[in-house]
Amino acid sequence: MRSTGIRRSLVALGVGALALTACGSDGDDAADGKTRITVNCMPPKSAKVDRQFFEEDVAAFEKKNPDIDVVPHDAFPCQDPKTFDAKLAGGQMEDVFYTYFTDARHVVDINQAADLTPYVKELKSYATIQQQLRDIYTVDGKVYGIPRTGYSMGLIYNKALFEKAGLDPDRPPTTWAEVRDAARRIAALGDGTVGYADYSAQNQGGWHFTAELYSQGGDVVSADGRKATIDTPEGRAVLQTLHDMRWKDRSMGSKQLLVINDVQQMMGAGKLGMYLAAPDNIPILVKEKGAEYEDIAIAPMPGGKGTLIGGDGYMFHKDASPEQIRAGLKWLDHMFLTPGDGFLGDYARAEKHDAPVGLPEPRLFTGAADAKDQQVKKAHANVPVENYRAFLEGNQSLETKIEPPHAQQLYSVLDGVVSAVLTKEDADIDRLLKDASGKIDGILARG
Repeated sequence: MRSTGIRRSLVALGVGALALTACGSDGDDAADGKTRITVNCMPPKSAKVDRQFFEEDVAAFEKKNPDIDVVPHDAFPCQDPKTFDAKLAGGQMEDVFYTYFTDARHVVDINQAADLTPYVKELKSYATIQQQLRDIYTVDGKVYGIPRTGYSMGLIYNKALFEKAGLDPDRPPTTWAEVRDAARRIAALGDGTVGYADYSAQNQGGWHFTAELYSQGGDVVSADGRKATIDTPEGRAVLQTLHDMRWKDRSMGSKQLLVINDVQQMMGAGKLGMYLAAPDNIPILVKEKGAEYEDIAIAPMPGGKGTLIGGDGYMFHKDASPEQIRAGLKWLDHMFLTPGDGFLGDYARAEKHDAPVGLPEPRLFTGAADAKDQQVKKAHANVPVENYRAFLEGNQSLETKIEPPHAQQLYSVLDGVVSAVLTKEDADIDRLLKDASGKIDGILARG
């Protein structure tokens, strides 16, 4: 599941590209003898600043590599789940195409990805990328994709409301009991103020249930991916906490079946104390929803056990030639994987255009590469980085878990569980978990 669409945002960007013309099967040689690659996820024209940056970076790459012709495609979003498989099956996918982390194994399983193993040593940055992110695109020992960004979930909260409610904004909740107490005190401010909000529609409720389950130390499916593991004390704890905040404390408000935009609107309007999200929500809250950077902070996931991680990367069309693969890897290095530079890392350029610099993620690199990236980011930071210190420090002790297999199908099932708890005071939590487990087992059995 996406957090907002992309793990970095210059203008609260959710970029995309899904051109519907033939892409990956039109040959690799341009008329002038250059190697041509089609790529997607170029920012749409409506995102003027990011579009400009992307085009500048492609032009710089082509100048540096005159034997390569990059043909970018744009649309919104980067990947549309409704058309993704059809584009793959129909040979319409770009040579170098965007994927969520959760797509990697599926694309390999349906034999639509090129094996990059013989070429990945030519990707200068590959060894600097976090191992757990590289592993996502490694299947049966072979490399099929390159991570571009990563995110982890945390607790976004409104410092101004914390202060107004008599809470210490520099000591955010670290347990779900503390979240519940803080939500109750914030809701008591009245005037339509909600202490804690959660999603419960459009598969987003299932996504957040998963994150909350991870935070309790639980999991959605077994390690072998064959059985549901939600009908557990951890699963019941998640739902009981939501039920009690909604019906006993009345700290979640009366309006339910919310999705991300609803919750962002509430936070931006100063009417919400807390919700779960990744740091890339912060510029959206400020630039689109009316919040102030000074008021918005983020803490690690409550519970102290784990956090959900996600992100995106690029894979290569199964019919891409060796020349196209090599060209595509060079392009990825230039655009996204050079610390402190390129489309994602040119923090000086971002600062010059009043884009947020200093958010705690994405954190893609390790070692010296990470140190350089963070050094350049710090030098150009224009947001209150102290508001994110708790998140950075707390995340170091949390187990990180990727989304479950068949995530969207499972989230659809879990949506019903979460929405029932938040809309029916007498919801039978045990029955909901048992029924959902059976449905999930069926999905896993079908593969």
